[in-house]
Amino acid sequence: MSTFKELGIPADLIQGIEELGIHTPTEIQAKAIPFLMKDGGDFIAQAQTGTGKTAAFGLPLLTKIKPKTAEIQGLVIAPTRELAKQIGKQLFRYTKFSEKIFVEVLSGGDNIDRQVSALQRPTHIVVATPGRLLDLIKRKALTLVNVKHLILDEADEMLSMGFKKELTQIFGLTRTRHSTWLFSATFPDAIQALIKDCMKGKPELLKIDKGHIVNRDIDHRYAICGRDEKTDFISNFLQRRKEDRGLIFCRTKAGAIVLGKQLLKLGYPVDVLQGDLTQKERDTVMRSFKKERIRVLIATDVAARGIDVEGLSFVIHHQLPEQIEYYTHRSGRTARAGKKGISLVLIEPRERAKITRLENELSLTFSEAR
Repeated sequence: MSTFKELGIPADLIQGIEELGIHTPTEIQAKAIPFLMKDGGDFIAQAQTGTGKTAAFGLPLLTKIKPKTAEIQGLVIAPTRELAKQIGKQLFRYTKFSEKIFVEVLSGGDNIDRQVSALQRPTHIVVATPGRLLDLIKRKALTLVNVKHLILDEADEMLSMGFKKELTQIFGLTRTRHSTWLFSATFPDAIQALIKDCMKGKPELLKIDKGHIVNRDIDHRYAICGRDEKTDFISNFLQRRKEDRGLIFCRTKAGAIVLGKQLLKLGYPVDVLQGDLTQKERDTVMRSFKKERIRVLIATDVAARGIDVEGLSFVIHHQLPEQIEYYTHRSGRTARAGKKGISLVLIEPRERAKITRLENELSLTFSEAR
């Protein structure tokens, strides 16, 4: 097992990550960092949420920034506001003991005039959502001409959200960059086309084996219950777990809203995160959850993109997601920073084969919850 020191990470950054409880590199960090620490080079990695991607690209990026040069040298693009803020916060924390590197997060839903004003200060790294970045460029609030390193995080999500045109524009505005690093959970045809059109030569490719993707501190369980029995099962589970906090995933917006009403009626402090909420409403829900006024957050997969809340003891899957990689995205919200957590799937009797498929494809073992 390698250490961050052996991977070439400087002592000041190691001090910053150790304060966050990060001591041993994950598989993606151990494999990506040595390549990314070298000068230049395009890089593609297949990796899901919860594998330690942010440190895998963030630590090498920070070593390449020249703090005394007051220009934007690194650009990280993320699909959602939540993920952009999460990356920005992590980069800031990593540099606690380093020479000051200024990171600015630019995302939709935040006050654009405030962002224009913030960009007048020295900025070394920008973390942005595609639409807001291009809006600010149109306003001449920033330029990307000095960007040396471009990182796309969750590239497949960005394409599924319709950002292909914006990404192509961003590639065009950063033509003098030294390297492009792309991270994606899946590689649909649209990603292959983006790579072919926008990356030079043959990029370095890293694929993290699915068997190593899922956090081993998660206890995977399933319970067989009919559709009408699920709310009672969840209520009994929450009663047994006392004050423990967690997430419940529903496949549809309507299902999330109905479950939220049922659990509220039973006296549980819950709220619902779904796609029809305005940014302000979404922020209010997330603030309440982070401040622990809400014990359980009910969400759809789309609405939950980019959520990062510490100290969650469990994730409940009201229904299994459509795509297998979403199971990893969902369950990875618990058992963070070395803590244990439960991922509980509620299935109807005819769905038992789906658990076997998850076990086989992700090298997991599920136990039955009673």
